[in-house]
Amino acid sequence: MTLTEREMSTITAQVNGETMEVPEGSTILDACREVGLDLPTLCYGPTMTAANACRVCVVELEGSRTLVPSCSRALEDGMVIRTGTERAQHSRRLVLELLGSASELDRSGDQLDSWMRAARAESDRFGPNAATVATPPKIEDDLYVRDYGRCILCYRCVDACGVEHQNTFAITVAGRGFDAHIATEFDVALPDSACVYCGNCIAVCPTGALVGRVEFDMREDDTWDESRQEVTRTVCFYCGVGCNLDLHTQDGRIVSVTSPHDHDVTLGNLCIKGRFGWSFVSSGKDD
Repeated sequence: MTLTEREMSTITAQVNGETMEVPEGSTILDACREVGLDLPTLCYGPTMTAANACRVCVVELEGSRTLVPSCSRALEDGMVIRTGTERAQHSRRLVLELLGSASELDRSGDQLDSWMRAARAESDRFGPNAATVATPPKIEDDLYVRDYGRCILCYRCVDACGVEHQNTFAITVAGRGFDAHIATEFDVALPDSACVYCGNCIAVCPTGALVGRVEFDMREDDTWDESRQEVTRTVCFYCGVGCNLDLHTQDGRIVSVTSPHDHDVTLGNLCIKGRFGWSFVSSGKDD
């Protein structure tokens, strides 16, 4: 079989009663998204390998004794998958409730909030004092804030800083069990770590535990409003690499910068200049 033939090979499977064909090598999650199903995924990103840590994307697979994680399970020919069974929904709701009980996931309007509402998850069901990782936000510079009270230990930031993207290895998991927490290498202060302030950890964080300083301050002031924001695609002006930037503006000001995941240069990643070096654009506007 030639490479072209292998690339064109497809697999036939059934998702919620609908028979479909997807390219060989696809995951169950890929198949679900082909039919428009928005399964929650917290430890997996569009440019990252699944960490199998959150277990909120589980589905029921015919013939399997246990629920299977859709983000990492490779699709096989003839699979019969159901996403909305009572068993799968109960498991998904319970995981979201446990995550909510151990984190300060009260930011309304974001994707996690919509998933919790869709699953009818009650974050306070295990009691108002169930949080185990509540810590005050770490505000050490003008670039980004580490609000680990929102952290769910999904490992996305660790992977993005490591072999998945940046290869800086400034972020790790310190401690064990209930004492486990995201930290710098050897738990040193951020300026003493290997961090290059690229902000790629912010780009993959699903809960707002890592967030740009401008966004954090605006949320604290209750002025952050995504419904009033516009996104403009442009090219970074700092060097000749050609990174694409999405400028998020509100009331005529840039409030954050991201990069498209499908761009073949960045894959959603940026350097410190591309992600944070835009404050000069608004300099002097209030003078």
